[in-house]
Amino acid sequence: MEPRLCLDDLLAQSRTVGFDAAGVAPVEKLTKNRKVLEQWLAEGCHAGMMYMARNIEKREDVTLLVENARSVIVTLTNYYTPAAQPPTAPLIARYAYGKDYHIVVKDRLRQLMQALGDIPGRCFTDSAPLFEHEWARRAGLGWIGKNTLLIHPVYGSFCFIGIIVTPLAFDRYSRPVEASHCGTCTRCLDTCPTGALAPRCLDARRCISYHTIESKDPLPEDIKKAAGNRLFGCDRCQEVCPWNSRAEKNRVPEFAPDPAVLRLCREDWLAMDELTFKQLFCDTPCERAGLEKLRNTVKEQCD
Repeated sequence: MEPRLCLDDLLAQSRTVGFDAAGVAPVEKLTKNRKVLEQWLAEGCHAGMMYMARNIEKREDVTLLVENARSVIVTLTNYYTPAAQPPTAPLIARYAYGKDYHIVVKDRLRQLMQALGDIPGRCFTDSAPLFEHEWARRAGLGWIGKNTLLIHPVYGSFCFIGIIVTPLAFDRYSRPVEASHCGTCTRCLDTCPTGALAPRCLDARRCISYHTIESKDPLPEDIKKAAGNRLFGCDRCQEVCPWNSRAEKNRVPEFAPDPAVLRLCREDWLAMDELTFKQLFCDTPCERAGLEKLRNTVKEQCD
């Protein structure tokens, strides 16, 4: 009889490694999700993110990423912190306050693979063509909210998703979350500064996070006006979500914000040199954006 991994063992080991929640789903083709993505792309909602149009077949079929894949293990890591910048400062999204989650989460995923018996497979965190939110839903970790983010009933949406795709099977699988618990609430849609959100659909052409993180172009005038002093990303749709009203502080030391970063004002950004930037933002999401882009965004906000 073929050996199978134990779901209870996965849940226990994931907590030991430091994940806040975990689950596992059997491998299936995500044909319905592929069709939704293709329609979204056809409407141009991906803006300049051309990578979203590549490797669509791998998003649909994870066996093209991991041969003979049978299980998708999904983990959540809470990154919420109540620490905040002064409201008049150039604002950075909470996910970027601490160390780059790609580094932290992937290291923990590798630890989990070892703890489960050095299992075969590959681990990913926002680093491969995967329908991460859908796999998390199938693994019982929440539902996809109207702001397009995964919402966990305890941890809300301030969570990083980590995934392990393995050719091994489990003795049983997590129960998918079939129902949405957003109800009639539309706070995330109503509060989006640029109107980028429709129910479970984001138009990146209107998204502040896209323009301040992904785009290489100067901020369009209408986006610049709506963005206000948001420098890197935008948490607005998460901040108003009732499921985040009881969000607990994360327990990951690497995500603790540097007080010096929280104190940065416009003048600090405009006077910052590369050495100071490196000291403050080494191995953080902001480092990948680079000082020039961030300083130019502050300059544009001052105009």
